[in-house]
Amino acid sequence: MLQISNTVSIPEHEIEMSAIRSQGAGGQNVNKVASAIHLRFDIAASSLPDRYKERLLALSDQRITKEGVIVIKAQEHRSQEQNREEALQRLKDLIRSAIVLPKPRRPSKPTRSSQRKRLDSKSKRGQIKAMRGKVTD
Repeated sequence: MLQISNTVSIPEHEIEMSAIRSQGAGGQNVNKVASAIHLRFDIAASSLPDRYKERLLALSDQRITKEGVIVIKAQEHRSQEQNREEALQRLKDLIRSAIVLPKPRRPSKPTRSSQRKRLDSKSKRGQIKAMRGKVTD
């Protein structure tokens, strides 16, 4: 059971994990031990609440396929168990981040004094440029 929040959790049977060989350098251990974890989680077929599913499917995350399956590959650690924990933690973080609603932006206005300062500096700059003309006697 993967606990997302106080009320929401995901049963283990909904998360599909398989052990694969890690990529990159590492010598003999990499070649003979399947320590990396490939996690797959189908959003539509899960027992998550509908608002969680909608928010997850609306994310533009490269880990979510067009079919609505979250694919996470964890291979940082040398042990399979640590990679399993890392993959589950990443899944939990992804679901939690999808639920957080962004704070709505309220457009702001420049203050009256800042507008006045801006216009004053523009007119002053214009006067300086006007003084650069030819001098006639």
